[in-house]
Amino acid sequence: MFLKNYKLLLYLFTLAIASFVLHKGAFLLLNINDENFHYSLELLYLIFLFFSTLILIVILKFKKDKFDSIGMFFMGGTFLKMFFLYAFLKPILSDKIHNVSVEKINFFITFILFLLFETILTARLLNEKR
Repeated sequence: MFLKNYKLLLYLFTLAIASFVLHKGAFLLLNINDENFHYSLELLYLIFLFFSTLILIVILKFKKDKFDSIGMFFMGGTFLKMFFLYAFLKPILSDKIHNVSVEKINFFITFILFLLFETILTARLLNEKR
């Protein structure tokens, strides 16, 4: 019963692990050194996974009672996630010493990936029969 209710979280973790492996493989293949990054790739994925998991848990919690409001919960959660993640992005944007263009692109690629995962999983939840 627990697995049936939280199947979307399992999908999220699977997608996150697969994309992390591909992302890390691209870094190794392109010889990108992330030692000078403000946040390592592992930390970025953990932060984004935490926020995405939190959003999906809230959506799943209100699935039965407020099914018609799932879209609003998703949009509100995404807005709050963007608000909190700006605090993580601010040091990258204000850094004038290092060439941080790769780190900025890395941050936004990770953000877009997790936004895509959340959108697909929320749409999947909305397409289910009650």
